[in-house]
Amino acid sequence: MSYVRTRGIGLGAPPMRPPESRPKPRQLTALAKVLAALSLTGALSACNTVVLDPAGDVARQQGDLVVISTLLMLLIVLPVMAATCLFAWRYRASNKEAVYQPDWDHSTQLELLIWTAPLLIIICLGALTWVTTHLLDPYRTIGRIDANTPVAANAKPLEVEVVALDWKWLFIYPEQGVATVNELVVPTGRPLHFKITSSSVMNSFYVPAMAGQIYAMPGMETRLHAVVNKPIETVGFSANYSGAGFSNMRFATRAVSDADFAKWAEGVKAGGDKAGGTLDRIAYLQLEKPSEKVPVIRYASVAPDLYDAIVDMCVEPGKMCMSEMMALDARGGLGKAGIRNVEMLAYDKHGREAVAKANANPNAAIQRELAWVRALCRQMPGTAPDNTVKAPTNLRSLTGAGMAAPQSLPLFGKGEQALSQPQAEPVAVNDAAHSSQISRN
Repeated sequence: MSYVRTRGIGLGAPPMRPPESRPKPRQLTALAKVLAALSLTGALSACNTVVLDPAGDVARQQGDLVVISTLLMLLIVLPVMAATCLFAWRYRASNKEAVYQPDWDHSTQLELLIWTAPLLIIICLGALTWVTTHLLDPYRTIGRIDANTPVAANAKPLEVEVVALDWKWLFIYPEQGVATVNELVVPTGRPLHFKITSSSVMNSFYVPAMAGQIYAMPGMETRLHAVVNKPIETVGFSANYSGAGFSNMRFATRAVSDADFAKWAEGVKAGGDKAGGTLDRIAYLQLEKPSEKVPVIRYASVAPDLYDAIVDMCVEPGKMCMSEMMALDARGGLGKAGIRNVEMLAYDKHGREAVAKANANPNAAIQRELAWVRALCRQMPGTAPDNTVKAPTNLRSLTGAGMAAPQSLPLFGKGEQALSQPQAEPVAVNDAAHSSQISRN
């Protein structure tokens, strides 16, 4: 008896085709593959290359640093990728001509090649990073407008005081006496000096077309020096998550000529459809409250001491400034008599209201206590220390040329005479000492 073995055949199943008669999968031609890859690059058309092609000289130097660093790293990355493909092809299983050495484990020539090339790249990157880190320090004043135009000796930077609020940006122009919300207008070809702080949480001030980002922190001041070389209309934003309204924390940025900037400042002073009146402490406390998608607001005048009070965290009436507390601490503190100060230093959003109510109508005992405390320290906001670094007159100094050798302690009894001579004590400059000086004036 013979049996016929069938597989996969059932009622209603179509007869099986022999393998040679089955349809072959379609093979994409080389041209079709290239066209498919090019079609995917269309999604990149919406990308903005402002970081590598900015309008500001500082941002351009930073973009050049990114390009140079990338090229230096590609000097080792590309050969490694090429060698990976070459080794995979040369020592494939089907290549019978490749030499098979299962006991091979070391090659001095390969070790030198593998370690020398990355070491040279790291040395080059380290030298480049050292120079550019000092040259592009945000606290350093700029030494040039562009690659061919140095900053004039009598050039006066435009000072802009920046405050990060929830969730909007406040810009104060002390020289012009005006302020704006979510609008930054600067002149082209003029050095810019930004003083940056925050009202509540940490944020990050970033205009990619002008310069790199720098953080804004409450109770502290950071600085940024930059320049814009040509008229632009762009957008600045916060690059650090700070809450629910973070995604809308953007501001319009325009760079215009000196004449147009002066005309714009006069227009802000004259008022208009976006006029917000006078930005004093009361108006600031209302503006400081969290809000999203705030339209542009322009203030025709600003309280002259507002920014210093924001940094010192004492805009609210009756609030003790940080500089005052540091000045009192520098005197040794107040002991039990300073308990009231702890309440005055409540900076959270709930503590502010409680302190304002507590100090609104103080009784006679509290009045005597507050009068005695303030007799030691004037109710006056302090000023943040100026940590600005001057632009180098000679770029060779950034490489270490001409710098004095570091002084170390002599060993094994050498130089004992130098050790026995009295050394001048360094002067420590801090907020407390500064505030104490304010209280004495």
